[in-house]
Amino acid sequence: MDAQGRGRAGNIDPADQWVLNPNTGEYELRLPPSAPEPVPQAAPQSAPRTVSQAAPWPAPQPTVPGPRRATPGAPGAHGAPGAPGTPGAATSARAARARTAPAPGSGAPGPGKTSPGGDGLAPDRAAPSRRRRRGAPETPPPGRRGRRPAKKKARSRRILLWTGGSLAFVLVATAGAAYFYLQHLNDNIESLPDDGASTGGFRKDQPINILLIGTDKRTGAGNEGYGDKGSSGHADTTILLHVSKDRSNATALSIPRDLIVDIPDCPTTQEDGTTKVIPGSQGARFNESLGQEGRTPSCTMRTVTELTGVTPDNFMVADFNAVKTLTSAVGGVEVCLAKDIDDPDSHLKLSAGTHTIEGEQALAFVRTRHSVGFGGDLSRIEIQQQFLSSLMRKLKSNDTLTSPSKMVKLAEAGTKALTVDSQLKSIGKLKDLGMELGKLNPKNLTFTTVPVADNPNETVKATVVLKEAEALQVFQAIQDDVSFTAVKEKKKKEADAVAARLKGARSDPSEVRVRILNGGAKDGAAQETLAWLQTEQGVDKSENAGDAPAELSRTTLEYAPDQADQARRLADILGLPGAAMKPGESVTNAQGMPTMTLTLGKDFKGAGVKLTAPQKAPDVKKSTADKVQCAK
Repeated sequence: MDAQGRGRAGNIDPADQWVLNPNTGEYELRLPPSAPEPVPQAAPQSAPRTVSQAAPWPAPQPTVPGPRRATPGAPGAHGAPGAPGTPGAATSARAARARTAPAPGSGAPGPGKTSPGGDGLAPDRAAPSRRRRRGAPETPPPGRRGRRPAKKKARSRRILLWTGGSLAFVLVATAGAAYFYLQHLNDNIESLPDDGASTGGFRKDQPINILLIGTDKRTGAGNEGYGDKGSSGHADTTILLHVSKDRSNATALSIPRDLIVDIPDCPTTQEDGTTKVIPGSQGARFNESLGQEGRTPSCTMRTVTELTGVTPDNFMVADFNAVKTLTSAVGGVEVCLAKDIDDPDSHLKLSAGTHTIEGEQALAFVRTRHSVGFGGDLSRIEIQQQFLSSLMRKLKSNDTLTSPSKMVKLAEAGTKALTVDSQLKSIGKLKDLGMELGKLNPKNLTFTTVPVADNPNETVKATVVLKEAEALQVFQAIQDDVSFTAVKEKKKKEADAVAARLKGARSDPSEVRVRILNGGAKDGAAQETLAWLQTEQGVDKSENAGDAPAELSRTTLEYAPDQADQARRLADILGLPGAAMKPGESVTNAQGMPTMTLTLGKDFKGAGVKLTAPQKAPDVKKSTADKVQCAK
């Protein structure tokens, strides 16, 4: 295109022809029309015209003003080319030049001169403001003949804006889809009331105790072939999972289904919403705590509390389908066999060595017992622990955690396969629990079994009973949040400070002065302890101060700094741990003498029964989740 078409002829400043386009927010070059246009009549002197006064975009209005009116009285004022009626008015080129170039002989200032207004133009026609886009050059760069600057950049910005808008839409749509998917998962979850048998649900700042129950209920496709197809679903596999307060370790305690226990009376919510108390059973198999007589998982909870002294926070129940769907969701779990197995009852047929199993084969693996160990339930517990260790490793592996498809399958399988207590009936609660469990390192997850022995009352051994001494140590370790593995994360400084309370000189028992309060122990515990201290331990300066203002879960001994010697002696006598000793202030007894305060908590087992918490877990048969073990 020639100079005339590009607005570069004469003394026209190209920057004056760049005008703001309101549709794009950019300055664009407005070219003069190619057809002849009438020259506007001279207007009276008025306010200067600016770019903002141009015709609305993009109406094809003339963008170049007509020739200026010469200063009155100047030579040639009425004969200048381009004036109305002259031949020069017929060309757009002259109309374009007329914007800045004066007519010959008009007396108007030429290039490089200034008018009385100081802008090089006639005083009655000020120049349009020279606005430009930030960062653009004053004039188009050489070689581009006035082409709009940064065209490519502006186009890129529009693409970016469009893309950003689309991305925002996708995110909103995805969030909506995620919401509906979470609702879908919530709808998958089945729940049953806990009937007041739980603590009310796990807490993030406390140890967690989850009761995991695997039932022998045969519902679901392909499951009717496994033995008792009419089973109402007993507690076939039960694990009390204890997670430490600091989440550094956990213990999975298996409870044999054939263990002889006392099942307590169980208030149970019926389908119509009413509550029925199902009578307890003395000397029954543990697995009868579920399913038998219409008992629900809340009754299994009560039985576990009666047995171990640990009240579960929540329960989860899994049937045969759960094993099949969960193993398929993660792409199978790896197990190891020390010998060939062909079990017609469980339908497991595998050669010795390592195998990846899922679905029907995984169910057969956890159900087999006649072909492993001694062929009983205890041998099956060991193979189930091996299976769960492998599943734990698979769930924690990057292969699972970084696979969206596997995570979705797990969410579907988990919410469909598990029945939980009413405290866990939400995907949010399950997610929170999963986050807490996810903090565990598999090497610090210990699997062990309640210590048991064959029932001595049976000729044909079919049930087992507790090994009282060993079992009580295991239960106490869980109650006291003691790890069954050596965990480095334990707070050594805090432990040292507690232990230091027991170090130092000790007073003679006759110098120990203490008052005794009942803060949750059985009735008469304070008087019983008083009599024992005075008659058998020589602590004569002691008194029964009645009930404490509030109940305590743990027994405490509060003393002043100058009574530390007395406190250490009394701790020795009672078997108190350092954690039970509470430095504080002295109080006075009935005689007005300074005395210590012993408050018997719910953990108090009786006069002479030591309360010292185990410093380490008892030596029992166990395995950890990070190690592969082959079933024998």
